[in-house]
Amino acid sequence: MKSNLAVFIVVAIVLIASSAYVVDEREQVVVTQFGKVVGEPKTNSGLYFRVPFIQNANYFPKNILQWDGDQGQIPTLDKTYIWVDTFARWKIVDPVKFFQTVNNINSALARLDDIIDSATRNMITSNSLIEAVRVSNRKLDTFEIGMDVSDMLKDEKRSEDTYKVNKGRREITKVIIDKSQPKLTPFGILLVDVKIKRINYVEQVRQSVYGRMIAERKQIAEKFRSEGKGEASKIVGDKERDLKKITSEAFRIAQEIKGKADAEATKIYAEAYMADPELYAFVKTLETYNQIFDDKSTFILSTDSELLKYLKAYK
Repeated sequence: MKSNLAVFIVVAIVLIASSAYVVDEREQVVVTQFGKVVGEPKTNSGLYFRVPFIQNANYFPKNILQWDGDQGQIPTLDKTYIWVDTFARWKIVDPVKFFQTVNNINSALARLDDIIDSATRNMITSNSLIEAVRVSNRKLDTFEIGMDVSDMLKDEKRSEDTYKVNKGRREITKVIIDKSQPKLTPFGILLVDVKIKRINYVEQVRQSVYGRMIAERKQIAEKFRSEGKGEASKIVGDKERDLKKITSEAFRIAQEIKGKADAEATKIYAEAYMADPELYAFVKTLETYNQIFDDKSTFILSTDSELLKYLKAYK
């Protein structure tokens, strides 16, 4: 009797454990019986029960999921080939439809690939490149270094006329969502958002763009070099001019100082001469003797020579 009771208790525990299942806040469950949906989906977290061994609990995520598209080469309306890389966020809003159609996440991602990539291609090919790049006609806060103000104003006016945005990237992504969502609704999927992650030129166009950018940079660099050489020549010319000005000014001042010194010396000599002319003449004559007479010189002079007057006077 006790053994039968124990067996009954074990079987009851097994049945209860097999019938109970837990749904957390990130999940939703669809219960199926022999492959068919039974009852309403369980979207609230908690403890639930099912018929063991007959009914199955199929779990699906309830939170927002990510989709990352493959980078594709797409021509724009103005015949520019670009690489477009997109991503999206989506969620399962009807788990019953999801189970009955795509059944699992991998199949859902494959459907998203087909639908979103197709809508993206259609929108890119229907619009020019500038529509996919910019979101508005907001004035750019960048400027071209090395350009004159007049050139910048001309380029700005030309850019406003040539690159005027009618839709913009934000509107394009909105249209992609609007076109994709009706195709995803039968699968129980809600497309939360679609964004363009990256846009780039294809290799051939990219090399052409890089070449044009390099040529423009070289042109601006050459302009800087020529302006630098002109400025250097101007600085050297100003230096030479200032140097000559300083030299001539210094020479003029030196000559003035020298002239004043000579005048002062002449004045002193004159005052000394006027004080005692005879003494001055005597001293100058002695200086002359000292300069012209030595032991190697021979002079033949007349006794009436003016040079010997002081020798005759003091003999």
